[in-house]
Amino acid sequence: MPVSHSTNSRTKRRILSTLPEITEHPSWRRVVRSVQEQREWLDHLQVELTEIPAPTFQESARAEYVADRFRELGLQRVRLDKAGNALGEKTGEKPEMNSGVVVLAAHLDTVTPPGVPIEVKRTNGRLCAPGISDNGAGLAAMLGIVAALQKTGIATDSSLLFAATVGEEGEGDLYGMRHLFSQQDLCRRTAGVFVLDGSATNQITVAGLGSRRFRVEITGPGGHSWSDFGRVNPIQAVASAVAELGRVPLPSHPRTSLNVGMIHGGTAVNAIPQSAWVKVDIRSTSAEEIERLTEALERAVRAAVQQESERASGELEVNITALGDRPVAELPESACILRVVQEVDRHLGIRSRLERSSTDANIPLSLGIEAIATGGGGTSGDAHTLREWYDPRGRDLGVKRLALAILMTAGVVEEGEG
Repeated sequence: MPVSHSTNSRTKRRILSTLPEITEHPSWRRVVRSVQEQREWLDHLQVELTEIPAPTFQESARAEYVADRFRELGLQRVRLDKAGNALGEKTGEKPEMNSGVVVLAAHLDTVTPPGVPIEVKRTNGRLCAPGISDNGAGLAAMLGIVAALQKTGIATDSSLLFAATVGEEGEGDLYGMRHLFSQQDLCRRTAGVFVLDGSATNQITVAGLGSRRFRVEITGPGGHSWSDFGRVNPIQAVASAVAELGRVPLPSHPRTSLNVGMIHGGTAVNAIPQSAWVKVDIRSTSAEEIERLTEALERAVRAAVQQESERASGELEVNITALGDRPVAELPESACILRVVQEVDRHLGIRSRLERSSTDANIPLSLGIEAIATGGGGTSGDAHTLREWYDPRGRDLGVKRLALAILMTAGVVEEGEG
């Protein structure tokens, strides 16, 4: 419900927080016009930032680009934090002692390997390039929201924190968002987190899919394939472990997966390898299942090493390294942020469904902070491939949707004569 109070005898300050109050206010109509007017600018912006390579752990150039746009748009306290996140703030009107903050985040990194040239092509209205949607679309939508709010001069009760985060993909293990919410003051003050990831507006991620990732390396003395035949072979041990993992039962409820995604070993066909390694990804909607499969992985590796050591001469060594641990987490059905987004979707005619996924939202959700993840509008396909594409038609809807949800969460300040 809106809260009213007088700041002095002549000025009355009112907080608009319901959908009818905000959408019927002249400031919202200005926001809508601003979103429509910036279409070509956002397309250009998305192309520019997508062509800046940003593999996980190498996002600094793109972070600087986003920080520069934050400054141009007039955000306050623009900076890069210790993790490399680009941050900018729009200060709210709420007194400092009662200050709250609403966070809008979009990740900077892509799965495209270092050294791959990125050039955006235009084909039949589509923008085509690896990373153009994931997360070029999310970053562009975030900047579009910043531009619309700044251009119209709309004032919010709570402060807004805009964050372009590092380390969301793969082995980044959400380290940018982890760093952001390692700050206890921010955790205490945050009223809600909106994560922009990709384009889809028909999905609302309300639950964090848990995962653990490991690198398993087995090493031995190595040798010549003929003269040293009979020595322990790390590749054979790794192969036995992988075969055993394939026999581990996986439940469909709770949904659980185990994937061997990478394997490497050896130097030549006529050499007994000195080392071999695999990377394993375990995912589940259940923390207990993730723990069970972690133990199954360790047993399979130890058993394979013992089997190989009994078969051949020499000793093998094992090193199991954790590459990531994304927490299982879930937003309560009664959460205010979910009610707000669903109300906005009904207003805009968007038919959205609730999803579980692995995104930056996992971190605030695991800390008990209300958070959702969704797309920034438009359509896309072939994510995480060199054929990735994005169609900006429909982007307006996504930007308006998130802007309206943010304003309802933060509250719009209306001042008038008392």
